[in-house]
Amino acid sequence: MTQHQKGGAMTVEIKARRILIIGGGFSGMTAALEFARAGDAVEIVEIDPDWRSYGAGISLHGATLRVMQRIGIYDAYLAVGAVTDGVDMRSPLDDRVVLSMPTPNVGPGLAGGGAVMRPVLAGLLRDAVRKTGIPVRLGESFRSIEDGPDVVRVTFSDGSVGGYDLVVGADGLYSATRRAVFPEAPTPRFIGQAVWRAVVALPAGIERPTMWISGKLKAGLNLVSRDEAYLFVTENRPSNAFVDPGTFVSALRELLTAFPSPILSQVREELGDHSQIVYRPLEQLLLPRPWYRGRVVLIGDAVHATTPHLAAGACIGVEDAVVLAESLAKTPDLQKALGMFEARRWERCRRVVEDSGRLGEIEINGGDQREHAQIMTSALHALVEPI
Repeated sequence: MTQHQKGGAMTVEIKARRILIIGGGFSGMTAALEFARAGDAVEIVEIDPDWRSYGAGISLHGATLRVMQRIGIYDAYLAVGAVTDGVDMRSPLDDRVVLSMPTPNVGPGLAGGGAVMRPVLAGLLRDAVRKTGIPVRLGESFRSIEDGPDVVRVTFSDGSVGGYDLVVGADGLYSATRRAVFPEAPTPRFIGQAVWRAVVALPAGIERPTMWISGKLKAGLNLVSRDEAYLFVTENRPSNAFVDPGTFVSALRELLTAFPSPILSQVREELGDHSQIVYRPLEQLLLPRPWYRGRVVLIGDAVHATTPHLAAGACIGVEDAVVLAESLAKTPDLQKALGMFEARRWERCRRVVEDSGRLGEIEINGGDQREHAQIMTSALHALVEPI
């Protein structure tokens, strides 16, 4: 650390840190880009040798677009994804719009929200990481993490060893980093609901996120490009038991029979093996504070996995990356920086996880739709606030 006098004020120059990120998903890649921009020596270790991203579409809050703009991929996103404003609720019988909720503006030139195919968004981030020259160890993980007073010693799955100033666990809901460093941590909790997702041709008249509720089922469509949308359907489930992929098409078609909606009826008829159907039981996790131990910190789904009811899981994950990088840039004291990071993120992430869970409870129990709309509106506005 060195100090400089500038304009009468003392500034601190922080020595570049060596940082390892475990996990090459959305949060991990965003963190790598932010650390590299700050001048840190960062590398990623990713267990998938092909560095793939699975799934159908992903809805994005406007605050996620704000992070894309910051890290320089927003213009590229506009060429391959969709941006929208507002959310419509339609009648499950005849598609009448029964409620329209505006999405608040998050900044100049940014829409209130959007959606894109998950592999497409991952590709944009991978391209940015490669362009920056950040080293990525593919097909590897770690055997052990030994935290010391001055360095974290990581033994990788290939037997090699590295020393780091900081290790960032960004390895998702079933984080191996969390299990290794926080063995007492809670495990993900199944909420009693599951979501089906599929890619469909964009129906005429769908110009922004649209949802239908029929009993205890919720269906929705969101644009992912100029001519495609992704369909999602949530249903109550007694357990998170395995569902045979060979039954996906027939099962999703059967669920959609609960919606006489002409739009959804058309979507139902067009479903087939080409629809890239994905089924996922919904689980959530909020790790109690602290989110760091020594020189190891968790971000993204590794520490606050949320259900998709607010379309904010990716949002709070990539925001973690931004705030962690900003905190590290403010002080050479690593523990102080990690404390600053956690203090800035706790309440925002807690609210997303708990509000999303409450929306799920209302849907599971057939609860008050006014409360459902109030929670959605309030949370969407809260996410516009600066991070």
